[in-house]
Amino acid sequence: MKSAKVKRSRNSKPIAPAPSTDKRRFDSKAFLTSVGTGRSSMKYRPKETVFRQGAAADAVYYIQTGKIQISVVSKQGKEAIIARLGPGEFFGEGCLAGQALHIASAAAIGASTVARIEKDTMIHVLREQPNLAETFMAFLLSRNIKVEADLVDQLFNSSERRLARLLLLLANFGKEGKLDTVIPKISQDTLASQVGTTRARINFFMNKFRKLGFVEYDGDSGSNGDGLKVHSSLLNVIVHD
Repeated sequence: MKSAKVKRSRNSKPIAPAPSTDKRRFDSKAFLTSVGTGRSSMKYRPKETVFRQGAAADAVYYIQTGKIQISVVSKQGKEAIIARLGPGEFFGEGCLAGQALHIASAAAIGASTVARIEKDTMIHVLREQPNLAETFMAFLLSRNIKVEADLVDQLFNSSERRLARLLLLLANFGKEGKLDTVIPKISQDTLASQVGTTRARINFFMNKFRKLGFVEYDGDSGSNGDGLKVHSSLLNVIVHD
C-alpha cells in the first residue's frame, strides 16, 4: 500500500493540514429559545410576576416574545420603573456578578414567553461558546450605554424633554424606519414613574403634545383604547427644547 505524499513548500517544510470543518457552529439563538439541561421556557400572562424583589437570584432570563417590566419598591413603598424590555433582551444577569438576591422585580407587561437559564449553565456556556458570549456582551454594552444616556437625561433635561425622549424610546423610534409608531396601553402613573415627575405634570405635557399633533391617544395616555400613537414630529421637543 502506497503512503500518501505530503505536499512541501519550496523550503521543504510540510504544509499544515486545513482545520477540520466537522465541528458544528454553536447556534446561540437556538440555545436561547429551546429547552434543555439547565434551561426552561415559561409563558406569562399580562402583569404576571417572573420574580420578586428580594427573591434568590439564581438564573438569567431571556425574552423570547412579549415585554417585561423591571421595577423596584423602596422601604417606604414607593415604586419606580427601571426598564421595559423586549424580545432578544436579557434580565436577571446580576446573579453572574455575585448578586445573591434580586434588587428589583420583573413582571410581564403583556403575554410573554421567557427562557430561564440557570446561573451555572449560563456561566459554563459563556466560557465555552464565544458566539453566545459575544451576543451577551453586546447586550450588556447596549444596556450600559442606555443607562448612561438615561442618567444624562435626568441630570440635564427638563421633565417635558425627558417625557418626549421616553415616548420615542418606548415606540422604538428609529429602529425600523417608521414615522408613526404605537405604544401598547400605558398609564400616566407609569410614565410619571419613569420620567421622575408627578402625574399632573405628565398629564399637562401629554395634553400639550396631543394639541400640537405629536401624539394621539384616548383616555389616560393610552391606558384605554388601542394605545398611544407617537409621531416622529415629537422629536422636535428634544431638538428645540
